[in-house]
Amino acid sequence: MHITSPADPHHNPTKHRWFVFTIFFFFMLLHQSDKLLIAPLTTDIMKEFNINEAQMGMVTSGAIIVGAIFYPVWGYLYDRYARAKLLALASFIWGCTTWISAIARTYPTFIGSRASTGIDDSSYPGLYSLLSDYFPPQTRGKVYGFLQITAPLGYLTGMVLALILGGLIGWRSVFYITGSLGIVLAIFIFFGVKEAPRGGSEPELENIEQKIQYKFNWKTAGDLFKRKSWLLLLTQGFFGVFPWQVITFWFFHYLETERGFDATQQLITMGIAILFLAAGYPIGGMLGDYFFQRNPRGRIYVAASGVIIGAILLWITMSIPDGNFVPFTVMLCLSAIFIPFASPNVISTVYDITLPEVRSTANAIQYFVEQGGSAVAPTLAGFIAVSSSMKDSILIICTAAWILCFIFFLFVMKLLPKDLELLRSRMHERAELEKQLV
Repeated sequence: MHITSPADPHHNPTKHRWFVFTIFFFFMLLHQSDKLLIAPLTTDIMKEFNINEAQMGMVTSGAIIVGAIFYPVWGYLYDRYARAKLLALASFIWGCTTWISAIARTYPTFIGSRASTGIDDSSYPGLYSLLSDYFPPQTRGKVYGFLQITAPLGYLTGMVLALILGGLIGWRSVFYITGSLGIVLAIFIFFGVKEAPRGGSEPELENIEQKIQYKFNWKTAGDLFKRKSWLLLLTQGFFGVFPWQVITFWFFHYLETERGFDATQQLITMGIAILFLAAGYPIGGMLGDYFFQRNPRGRIYVAASGVIIGAILLWITMSIPDGNFVPFTVMLCLSAIFIPFASPNVISTVYDITLPEVRSTANAIQYFVEQGGSAVAPTLAGFIAVSSSMKDSILIICTAAWILCFIFFLFVMKLLPKDLELLRSRMHERAELEKQLV
């Protein structure tokens, strides 16, 4: 830490926090659209480069691997330097790497350029960390919940862009458009988003003009691993991502091959379900905020309820006999509401127990661990499907993962109050120190 005068002492972060939220919402929405755009464009890309499914799979795997490597890099940089400027850099990298992908004329060049898009794919920890300094703890679940609807909405946006524009202007031109948007957003973030003091929205420091700036140091980062509730959240995160990856990779295939849904039925079912899924993020976040203000374990109550109710409802949904299109779709939508409840509450809880100067690092480590699950899940599902069925594969993996998450959440509930109190104690000490410097 070091003592300094704020660059803008009259700046009140709360005055334009919703502007910052809006900029980040569109950043995540368009970035997710660009990231997921390659799936509906896969056939056209394979034809142009004359490659098979295995070679195309390597394109996606490359981006995942690069993203995993860069999570801890981004986490350290965000906690050490200005997050707003680094997010502008991430947006600029997104635009440039997408443009390079559009320019690539050979398969080796294309796979390399698409792998490089993984650099910005792992840039979100700084965004969440910066917003934690704009919004107080009691509202973060809602804020993160609304931000996280960008993933399902981005999927739909990418699909629409690919289907409408892909055939008209070609896949390269679609990449030119999304890449250009990344560069435009980089300009908005660089000039429009102001850095907030780390910890400035914590209750103890909310009305204090901070003269001490806290930045990443290795001791504080090492202390993260003494937070038992955080370690349990990491573990549940590894298993918690299994259902997402299995459903993303295999659910369309399941609807087509085992339920006999035609293309229209698949589009209707999944389109409506994705909208309900998107609604589940802010609903879960708002419920988490509500119960957190009444009980320190409130967020985890909501997260645990979401995974267990989601598991039960998905099991009922998959048990509906084939041919019952409407009941299946209705139950799938009902299941989709509860499935994302844990997501905004887990990240909010991570920030409830970690010091502001290592929150990006804590979040980055969390995502790094989750990438392990994302790499294993689709392959595991394929092996189970070969020996049994895709229905059994989805049910076994999803319900087993969610039951494990529920168990880990029970242990988190027991340990969480101690870690919450430890953070509040540290923030109180900092507030007292700031008062002495006035």
